[in-house]
Amino acid sequence: MKIGILTSGGDCAGLNAVIRAIGLYCCENIAGAEIYGIPDGYGGLIRGESFRMDEKDFGDILDRGGTVLGTSRQPFKRMTVEENGESRLEKMCENYKKMGLDCLFTLGGAGTHKTAALLSIEGCNVIGLPKTIDNDIYGTDVTFGFQTAVEVATDSIDRIKTTVASHRRTMLVEIMGNKAGWLTLHSGIASGADMILIPEIPFDIDAVCEFVSDSRRDKPYNIIAIAEGATLASEAKYKRSERAFARAHMGETTVTRHLAEVIGERTGTETRCTVLGYLQRGGTPCAYDRLLSSRLGGFAARLAKSGRFGVTAAVVGGEITFNALSDIAGRYKLVSPDCPTVRFAKEIGVSFGDKT
Repeated sequence: MKIGILTSGGDCAGLNAVIRAIGLYCCENIAGAEIYGIPDGYGGLIRGESFRMDEKDFGDILDRGGTVLGTSRQPFKRMTVEENGESRLEKMCENYKKMGLDCLFTLGGAGTHKTAALLSIEGCNVIGLPKTIDNDIYGTDVTFGFQTAVEVATDSIDRIKTTVASHRRTMLVEIMGNKAGWLTLHSGIASGADMILIPEIPFDIDAVCEFVSDSRRDKPYNIIAIAEGATLASEAKYKRSERAFARAHMGETTVTRHLAEVIGERTGTETRCTVLGYLQRGGTPCAYDRLLSSRLGGFAARLAKSGRFGVTAAVVGGEITFNALSDIAGRYKLVSPDCPTVRFAKEIGVSFGDKT
């Protein structure tokens, strides 16, 4: 059995643990297995690049961050666009056949899964694995890489809190998450943030300033955990592309800096903002992600051995299972404004910047 593995989209902790589990399982349980790494995600498949991987290549990567295969982003909307007489999808299918692959493992997020579904429709034997720090892949309770990012963001806010308290400031900490606020929600609660602003709950700037002013009567500082995709209530009616265009015109990519300036002006408090950025993607995976990644990788390899393709591994109710790629591609798992975690946070006094 000839097996290809690629990692696509943004990197995260746990990718190498999944690669390791797939490789070790196939070496131990599939007679004559040949494993090939495809570099730089779908970019490598488009170019027809691959390299042979042996059992020794999987032995020492469990705790290594990033991906030994390299990764890149290939916009889904470009996959079926004809370029010089051939689309990227057609090139990938052609190279899949040229490589003689019997199975292709695609480790990635929502965009990666959409492309994997296209490859499956075109006859490639594909198995997906749910990777993203955003935790927004539909049909799975959790994605690998998410918990490590939560711990990094939480630790970062903990550290920021000490300097903010010393200077009696209000600090906005921007956390990754363009569409989904899971990372900001979990790390915000875990770090004791006073306010959590996420894309799914558009915030009212008056409510934010009022909360900051009121809370400063009892506490000398504030921590606001804000997702990079957080949206003003007045912007909610516009498409993301329209909001991005308006912000780019002002020289901004997110609302964080603007909000910090408004809070400072209206409340009179010294207000700062900091962007955690790629810290949340990098570094060693936590023990939870090492175990989850290993279980998901091993399960996916068993699916390949049994001939089950066109699916992606998932976690449902604590059990490892799978979903059809066609069922989850193009769908997102977003935070419900009325979910138990949001309700709990509000019950202990955390504000989400809305008027409720």
